[in-house]
Amino acid sequence: MLKGIPPILSPELMKVLMEMGHGDEIVLADGNFPAASHSSILLPGHGHGVAEFLSAIVEFFPLDTYVTYPVILMDPVEGDEKEPEIWKEYEAIVNNSSDVPVQIEKMDRMAFYERSKKSYAIIATSERAPYANIILKKGVL
Repeated sequence: MLKGIPPILSPELMKVLMEMGHGDEIVLADGNFPAASHSSILLPGHGHGVAEFLSAIVEFFPLDTYVTYPVILMDPVEGDEKEPEIWKEYEAIVNNSSDVPVQIEKMDRMAFYERSKKSYAIIATSERAPYANIILKKGVL
């Protein structure tokens, strides 16, 4: 155990966050996301939601300030809920962790899937909210 590290951040997850370099991306995936088939580094986050991980991760993880959108959400397909309620929670979490407003991009579902395949790692959570997937791009200190 270490002081100040939230218990939701496993040793494996902390190792991955530390290994990641500037520009690397991590996906926090909801329970419906095809995480196992989209990543070579799959971290189990079962029993927890995406917002829980997001809150813990942004305490330690610098978001990229050299890109317009360091945070990416999966845009709902036509006919589904336009702005999932959970997005407001994500926006509050990332903006509370930053000195400047964080720009958030919404990406088409299939483009999001393709982008996730190039991510450094994916955390597979038990999140039940639809369209609760989020990509974080790592910055520098």
